[in-house]
Amino acid sequence: MACKFYLHKGLTKKSLHGRPWIYINEINEYDGDYVNGDIVEVYDFKGIFLGKGYVNDKSKITIRIMTKNIEEEIDEDFFKERFSMAWQYREKIIDTSSCRFIFGEADFLPGLTVDKFEDYYVIQISTLGMDKYRDTVVKILKEDFNAKGIYERSDISTREIEGLEQKKGFLTEPFDTMVQIVENGVKYYVDIENGQKTGFFLDQKENRKAIHRICKDADVLDCFTHTGSFALNAGIAGAKSVLGIDISQHAVDFATRNAKLNNLSDTVKFECHNAFDVLADWSKEGKQYDVVILDPPAFTKSRDTIKGAKRGYKEINLRGLKMVKKGGYLITCSCSHYMSEELLSETIMNAAKDAKRQLRQVEFRTQSSDHPILWGSDESYYLKFYIFQVI
Repeated sequence: MACKFYLHKGLTKKSLHGRPWIYINEINEYDGDYVNGDIVEVYDFKGIFLGKGYVNDKSKITIRIMTKNIEEEIDEDFFKERFSMAWQYREKIIDTSSCRFIFGEADFLPGLTVDKFEDYYVIQISTLGMDKYRDTVVKILKEDFNAKGIYERSDISTREIEGLEQKKGFLTEPFDTMVQIVENGVKYYVDIENGQKTGFFLDQKENRKAIHRICKDADVLDCFTHTGSFALNAGIAGAKSVLGIDISQHAVDFATRNAKLNNLSDTVKFECHNAFDVLADWSKEGKQYDVVILDPPAFTKSRDTIKGAKRGYKEINLRGLKMVKKGGYLITCSCSHYMSEELLSETIMNAAKDAKRQLRQVEFRTQSSDHPILWGSDESYYLKFYIFQVI
């Protein structure tokens, strides 16, 4: 019989409204025995069933809810059904040749990420409870989704909070981990073994497509270019010239390789620079572009560092704005959950005031729809993406 956990009075509202996490300070008592990683049941203070999921008392997020159906067994059939639901959703809303297949809590499989790159899959497991189901996940991907190869990228520090070691490696027979994909008509090499995260940032897929019309016949500057994805989309869209910059020479070399793959080497160039430093220098020199793209890494990954992150976002947007020709366009975003939409908007507005430029909003977007935002699970909403005309 599953161990039963009971929450404090007054601390069940978020759970009732869909949040799949139960924090340790919300738990009043429990009845029964458990081992970390076990499936347990959760009840409110009146004894009303709220859901069941796996437990780990080493983590502040002590229980992660997987189902609200007390009769539902969490076994291989459960995972098959969850995977089927996730796939049917993505088939309906996005090109599935390469996409995020499983997005953790938003697909009701907390602690699990699965990215699909053509016929190869990369999985990332962040929690002890989900770690127990690795073999089940691999079996389903092979048998039900025809995986040619599966690679694990659980080399993330959050596993240590769960009492787990970081882990990466093949979960099938070894294969060439430099995979080629096509997105929005752009070809990419994806290094699923050593690239950042799972090898490629799929969450900007639809945002990259959204810049095509703006970049046609334009001189474009793409900052924090990484593997060159925005720069290459600008090039494919017919930009006159594109310069992508990144602080990492490895990223610059990789992006240059992607440009060659797309026969864009004459139009799309990459250079190694620190964006914060070089934008200030270029602004003083009077350099300007029709389109400036800012896609920085997350400046904050916790509430404790929001103040510093706000300064970083203001500074990079201030410098970016000064590089935009009058009537040109600024494309700017944040991939941090903790940098809220309201806070980011306020920060960009303050940057525009200091730059003495006025902004006309063209579009606001979030992460691609294969990274669905689950209402009630605030952490599933993290990417904010703006397109402005700079007046």
